[in-house]
Amino acid sequence: MLETIETTTGAKPVFSVIWLHGLGADGHDFAPIVPELVRPHWPALRFVFPHAPVMPITLNNGYPMRAWYDIVSLDFGKGREDAAGVRRSIAEVEALIARERDRGLPANRVLLAGFSQGGAITLATGLRREQALLGLVALSTYLPLAAETPAEATPQGLATPLFMAHGTQDPVVPLAAGQKSVEALKALGMDATLRRYPMPHSVCAEEIRDLGDWMEARFAAA
Repeated sequence: MLETIETTTGAKPVFSVIWLHGLGADGHDFAPIVPELVRPHWPALRFVFPHAPVMPITLNNGYPMRAWYDIVSLDFGKGREDAAGVRRSIAEVEALIARERDRGLPANRVLLAGFSQGGAITLATGLRREQALLGLVALSTYLPLAAETPAEATPQGLATPLFMAHGTQDPVVPLAAGQKSVEALKALGMDATLRRYPMPHSVCAEEIRDLGDWMEARFAAA
């Protein structure tokens, strides 16, 4: 089981948010977003911020850092990501989802969120599930294993509500990569749109506000 940082917004959480960080960061990276995102009238939530394992990254001359998979190319086409690493991270995230189930929160009460590499694993995991999650949050990211996804995505995964957002000035994951991913998801029948914000590879206040609105709607529908 991955090491995690956890915080709850009240006694007896009724929803869980598992949030995956980006390349080179760790679970602490998005923990400060909780007070910015959470609204006073929301039900009690448990936030789970896992630490990705440390591994050498080919694109960074083999330098080891926390990552959900190796990156072997700058090209956002086929072969950018280490497929075995993506699948290993899917399994690790599934273990975290199973732990939430064991703690009384089934999949339909779990939001899976991620930024950059973490967002890629969010998409890869959510699309392949037999039991749909409450929702998927994919920020400043792209669809990994795009060629394999049509054969591996499930009807339940494709029906999962999705919040996908990107910065128009992103120098790390180009906006075009996010848009291409949304188009691929739409072609598979997913209700996918890409929200755009005037920012680089980061998050902004307007995005957090819109995400809060979206999460509130998910909680109300559960």
